[in-house]
Parts: sequence; C-alpha cells; structure tokens
Amino acid sequence: MEDNKLARINELYKKSKEGGLTEQEKEEQAQLRSEYIQAVRNNLRGTLNHISVLNPDGTVTELAKKEKN
Repeated sequence: MEDNKLARINELYKKSKEGGLTEQEKEEQAQLRSEYIQAVRNNLRGTLNHISVLNPDGTVTELAKKEKN
C-alpha cells in the first residue's frame, strides 16, 4: 500500500478522535481501511505460499500445495 494512503488513514483516524468526520470522510476512511486489510491479507498469503513444513517422517510439505480439507 502506498505511503500517502497510510498517511491519510492515520490523518482521518486522528481527526475522528478530535472532532468527528463528515459522511464523505467516513466513506473514504472505510474504503482506505478495506484496501489496507486486503493488502495485508495478500502479503500474508504470499508469505505463507513460500513456507515449507518438515514432517516427522522427514518429508517436506509446501503450504501452498497442501489441499484444503
């Protein structure tokens, strides 16, 4: 996520604590938060896709290839 968007999220948060937000600012804040959460999820998924698990029998299982139950 871009630095200017993170700065805007923080700016809107501080403004909401000080005096409140207009409806337009609340919508902007909700959208920016949604984008931020999606970026964090994508980052986590990318990290997990590169992790391998060493099983007790010595085999290696890649989390990205492991099927869901």
